[in-house]
Amino acid sequence: MKKRIWRIGIGAATFLAAVIINFNIQWLQVALFVISYIIVGGDVVKKAVKNIFKGQVFDESFLMSIATIGAFLIGEYPEGVAVMLFYQVGELFQSYAIDKSRGSIASLMDIRPDYANIKKGDELIKVDPDEVQIGDIIVVKAGEKIPLDGKVIDGSSMVDTSALTGESVPREIEVGNDILSGCININGVITIEVTKEFEESTVSKILDLVENASSKKSHSEQFITKFARYYTPVVVVIAAILAIVPPLILEGATFSDWIYRALAFLVVSCPCALVISIPLSFFGGIGGASKKGILVKGSNYLEALAETQIVVFDKTGTLTKGVFNVQEIHPEGVSKEELLEFTAYAESYSNHPISISLKSAYGKEIDNGRISEVEEISGHGVSAKVDGKKILAGNIKLMKKMNIPYFEGELIGTVVHVAVDNQYAGYILIADEVKADSAKAIKELKEANIKQTVMLTGDNKNVGSKVAKELGLDKVYAELLPGDKVDKLEELFLQKSGKGKLAFVGDGINDAPVLARADIGIAMGGLGSDAAIEAADIVIMTDEPSKIATGMKISKKTLKIAHQNIVIAIGIKIIVLILSALGIATMWAAIFADVGVTIIAVLNAFRALNVNNL
Repeated sequence: MKKRIWRIGIGAATFLAAVIINFNIQWLQVALFVISYIIVGGDVVKKAVKNIFKGQVFDESFLMSIATIGAFLIGEYPEGVAVMLFYQVGELFQSYAIDKSRGSIASLMDIRPDYANIKKGDELIKVDPDEVQIGDIIVVKAGEKIPLDGKVIDGSSMVDTSALTGESVPREIEVGNDILSGCININGVITIEVTKEFEESTVSKILDLVENASSKKSHSEQFITKFARYYTPVVVVIAAILAIVPPLILEGATFSDWIYRALAFLVVSCPCALVISIPLSFFGGIGGASKKGILVKGSNYLEALAETQIVVFDKTGTLTKGVFNVQEIHPEGVSKEELLEFTAYAESYSNHPISISLKSAYGKEIDNGRISEVEEISGHGVSAKVDGKKILAGNIKLMKKMNIPYFEGELIGTVVHVAVDNQYAGYILIADEVKADSAKAIKELKEANIKQTVMLTGDNKNVGSKVAKELGLDKVYAELLPGDKVDKLEELFLQKSGKGKLAFVGDGINDAPVLARADIGIAMGGLGSDAAIEAADIVIMTDEPSKIATGMKISKKTLKIAHQNIVIAIGIKIIVLILSALGIATMWAAIFADVGVTIIAVLNAFRALNVNNL
């Protein structure tokens, strides 16, 4: 970049000297124009010659070279140098814009760890993350990047997850928590048992996604690629006809005049404004989405997001947290605290998710000395003595078996009925918890004119209907197996228009077939399964469903910018091409139509990176 700036500066100074200073010797002025041209445009001509030998004749370097050398041959030295000078300034802007876009993603993706501290006995050995195996123990000190996915087995700390999630607030992690590679350990020392090899780790997959995102082109980019392929040879042929035919058939027409018009025509025709700015718009959109914790695997998926009409959600782990928590405590004859304490103690020896939820809600250390005569009653629940009192905790079948009257109202979730010394003491309702921003996600999708929001779940109808009603979803299909979800998706495909897209949002292994079948598969990346992330086209690293609406806003903004660039570039070029052919537009107008439009389009494409005020 610095070399290019110096070259443009020296070339421009030489060019200005040739224009401003009044030389008595004509050849000296011409020599200065030639020197400035070589300084500024030598590399472009060299590239054009190399490409001709490679069979790539009709590219922008060829157009610039033939137009500027032609200008020299007909004595229009200032225009020849000026075209090349401004072309190089335009290229400088393009390079800066691309570097800025790449830099934005690179800073966000600066998460590749340089090393891992592997623990061997009492010694720490610094190794390459590729060398660490599953089951190895690694130590991460304050300020270091977490090199591999794993489970915390010792220590606690705050971790910066912004590179993965876009979330600026640090998260607290402690023993037993899963930890993802790419996060930065802020203050404590933590010991981690590695659960994935480096190439399967979160950081490795994210880097791979971003690096390969540009390989899948959007329809707009495909259009521009095809357009440039046919457009460039056509304008070269038209320019040749324009230079040769009119002087032969029109009375008073001169070759020098018509060659000048043809050269101006060639300068205008250079398609670099389109070829650079459209991919740059999508690259900026992908970079902007990454800043928000939304990883898009290709420009085509970013484009499709703007055309979405139906959004279908999985329930558990997508709209809900996928973690069972105590939702309600209804005591009878005892206090809430006593009911929860008795139940937590009775269930303390079990590792069942329901037992874990009860112990988590109790939140105090279990004193095993208070418990005796623990008996698990298969398919019913558990019996135990706590402080000498007989506690029964389980389902309806347990209450019926022990002939204990119980609450028989309809409840949505898992109900643990409790009896103390064969007297009914109440019940505790355990259910999956709806994510904090799920309702916001549905509301924002409806504001974005999404035709339908649908939920597919394997859970029972009561639970599914309750969640759907709470969130304001349009439809819910419950008690579905993975294969049933695909069938329902096929039905929903018939309800969208031809150009409309259907997006499916999920997180589990069972969602992988549906994610792959949908027009756009969106996976929850923070807690989602590897299979779901692999099958998805877009990954939400924050696990927030509301980011789908954010992604759609980014998509629509990116498409708008790309379409603006297409209209601006083609519109101005067509006008100036006609004016050039008629001899009204000069070479300076041609320079504006090429370089000026390119700079405008590139600066406009820059806006796609700004995703703060959507």
